[in-house]
Amino acid sequence: MAQLNSSVVPSNISSPGRPPPDSWDSWVSTGLIPAVVLSFCFLLGVPGNMAVIALRPNWQHLSGLSQTLMVNLAVSDLLCLLPLPLWIYTLLYDWTLGLVTCKLLAYLVYVSLYGSLLTVTALSVQRYLRVVQLQKWFDREGRKRMLVLLWLIAMILSIPSLVLRQLTSDQRRTTCQPHFSSPAQRMAVLLSESLLGFVSITLVVFSYINLHRKVNQGAFFNNPHTTRLLTSIIVTFFVLWMPYHITNMLGVAAISLKKDGLLMFCMESWRIVGALVFVNSFLNPLLYAFSSRNTCTVCHKRNTATVVDAEAHIS
Repeated sequence: MAQLNSSVVPSNISSPGRPPPDSWDSWVSTGLIPAVVLSFCFLLGVPGNMAVIALRPNWQHLSGLSQTLMVNLAVSDLLCLLPLPLWIYTLLYDWTLGLVTCKLLAYLVYVSLYGSLLTVTALSVQRYLRVVQLQKWFDREGRKRMLVLLWLIAMILSIPSLVLRQLTSDQRRTTCQPHFSSPAQRMAVLLSESLLGFVSITLVVFSYINLHRKVNQGAFFNNPHTTRLLTSIIVTFFVLWMPYHITNMLGVAAISLKKDGLLMFCMESWRIVGALVFVNSFLNPLLYAFSSRNTCTVCHKRNTATVVDAEAHIS
């Protein structure tokens, strides 16, 4: 995310003097395909997240913390998707909104993406602890403090986009993209961003795999709908985020080894894998909000079984 350029998808290096693609194949690989993907995300993701915020489907049996996190997830995804028409236009044409708008819009996208990533991670861990340990972790004030801390972390992590974002003009276009003072600075940004990504992916996968094991320890908890839901969450999160972070690592390798060919490959790949990150923002309502009943059922069954076991033990 920290390498978002004028297309709102990552670019590793500033490239003044590099003309826009002239051939149809280059145009498709660098502009048209990401624009189509981002348009699709906007058209489906904005109404989906707004519906989650307004309707809160199947939430009557969720814990207060789960509801708070899912509302926060929908808000962060909505903030991420709303500026997409502007980014799509500037991806295909030119940046005409000035440096201040360039910095602020990029910062908003980063904050919302980080907020979404941190919320998904927190929601995954919370669901695991809720089913396994059967206890509430935060009261209302605790939930508020948690959200403040989450957004504060997202804002701090997004500072590089605010500092590094600059307008770059070449012979035919003006773009809004990061400008690095040295290769070491560029590598530091890539590494710090990918470290958070790998930690988040690890926590999500760990939480849902262990949740699946706990749910299926006995036939009473074996629910194929829940299995499909947990599998879809893990696979979707992994597929949409991991290519971006792998490309980041390839970019670090290209910079450190001074492999210009690999670096150019990463620059072109970032546009596609970066666009995939936004797909996650429109899929989140389907995976988390509208499918939450299955998790509620698991919690209810596990609570019921615990009470039955306790009564049997007492008797």
